[in-house]
Order: sequence, then structure tokens, then C-alpha cells
Amino acid sequence: MTSIDLTPLYRNSVGFDRIASMLDNALRGDTSAGGGYPPYNIEATGDNKYAITIAVAGFEEDELELQTERGVLTVRGKKASDDTERNYLYQGIAARAFERKFNLAEHVEVTDAELRNGLLNIHLVKEVPEAMKPRSIAIKNTERTLENKND
Repeated sequence: MTSIDLTPLYRNSVGFDRIASMLDNALRGDTSAGGGYPPYNIEATGDNKYAITIAVAGFEEDELELQTERGVLTVRGKKASDDTERNYLYQGIAARAFERKFNLAEHVEVTDAELRNGLLNIHLVKEVPEAMKPRSIAIKNTERTLENKND
């Protein structure tokens, strides 16, 4: 396995250690994702708006759990025990438990989620606080101030 040296990135930046760990996890391959189950889509639905759609056929709302913690959205699904005995000739619909994790960028928040037609739709929005938005800073001319004081 090859390793990437991120030292040059740290010379001119502060607070990007989380990005380095995300890159490291991506390069190692996240095996905790359950081998691609359940399948999902991530899409941009507008300026600073996103949606994650996860195929969760066979799951009810109370069998799904969404949680955000420290910039990570975790989606878990666990089927309630079914006491009905079934004799499947073929079982192609997976009903196994799963856990999917999504790293969220700074200031991305989950606004709501809905389950419709076997698809779990999670809506997200990126809201940058006013204090973080670009602002202009006036430059004072100290020479004029000194001239006015001397007059």
C-alpha cells in the first residue's frame, strides 16, 4: 500500500487534520460500509442543498435510525424480529442490519428525512454562519490622521 505525505499541506494551513484522516480512510478503503449495502445516491439539489437517498426496501420507519455526531451522519437499519416462519424458494430482498456513515463538510446540517417507496431521503443544507462569510475590511490611512492632528 502506498502512503501520501500530507506534510506540505500542514505548512500553510491550520485545522485540516480531519481532512487528512478522511483521505487516509478513503485510501485504505472503508470496509465497515457493509460491502455496498444498502445502495445510495448523493446529489446536489440546489445552491448549498444536498440529498442522500438510500434504498431501504422492506424497512419501516421505526427500524431506521439517523444520528449526526462530530461531522459524521450515521444511518442504521435493523429489522424487527419477525416471528412468522417463511419458506423462501428464493430470497433476493436483503433484510440484514446495516450501518452507513457519511462525512459531512463543515456547516452541513441535516434538515429532515423521509421514507417513501422504499427510499430513505435525507435532506441537508450548508449554512455558513455570518461570522464565517467573507467581509471587507477598511484600511485606515495613518498619514492623513497624522496630518489632521498636526494642523
